[in-house]
Amino acid sequence: MLWLNIILIIVSVVLTALILMQSRSAGLGSAFGGGAEGFYVRRGGEKRIFQGTIVTAVLFILIAFAHLFIR
Repeated sequence: MLWLNIILIIVSVVLTALILMQSRSAGLGSAFGGGAEGFYVRRGGEKRIFQGTIVTAVLFILIAFAHLFIR
C-alpha cells in the first residue's frame, strides 16, 4: 500500500505541473464570457500538454479509487 501512496503523490505533482503550464487564455473564464477571441485551437506543444493533463487526471482518479479498495 505504501507504493500506491507514493505513486499517487507523484501523479498529483505531475498533474499540478501540467495544469500550471497551460495557457491562461484557454481557461474556463473564456467559456463564461471572459474571452472574446472566438474559437480557440490548441496546436503543437500546447495540445500535448492538454492531452497529458487529461491522461494524468484520469490516472489520478483511477489510482485514488484503487487506493480506496486496496487495503
